[in-house]
Amino acid sequence: MRLLSVVIAAVLLAAHADLALAQDGRQLVRLPEPMQEHMLANMRDHLATLDEIIGDVAQAKYDEAAKLAEQRLGMSSLSAHGAAHMAPFMPQQMQDIGNSMHHAASRLVLVLQNAETAASEQSIREVNGALHDVTSACVACHASYKVR
Repeated sequence: MRLLSVVIAAVLLAAHADLALAQDGRQLVRLPEPMQEHMLANMRDHLATLDEIIGDVAQAKYDEAAKLAEQRLGMSSLSAHGAAHMAPFMPQQMQDIGNSMHHAASRLVLVLQNAETAASEQSIREVNGALHDVTSACVACHASYKVR
C-alpha cells in the first residue's frame, strides 16, 4: 500500500511538472551545450555583481560599486562575457534586452560616480532608479526567454 502511494505521488508530481512546463510561455533559445553553460555562468555572475553593488551602495562605497558595475555589467564588460560569439544564437529582441542591460549598467556607473561626490537623498534616489533600470532589463529577459 505504501509503495502504491509513492507511485501515485510520483505520477501526480510528474504530471504537474509537465503542466507547468507547458504553461511556460517563454521563448526557448537553444544553445550548444558549452554556450548554454557560458551564458548561465554569465547570468550568475551578473546576479552576484548586482548583490555586491547593492552591498557597496548600502555602505556608501559608490566608487567601488561604480567600478564593479562597469567591469562586470557595463558596456566594457561585453568582450569579457564573450557577447560577440553568443549573439548569433540569440533572437534579436533578446540581444536588444541584453544590450539595454549593459547600457543601463554603464549609466549606473555615472550615477554612482555623481553620488560619490554628492551623497544626498536625491542622489540615493537616482542610484536606486539606475539600479532598477539594470534589474528591469534582467527581469524582462528572464520573463521572455529560457535557454536549453
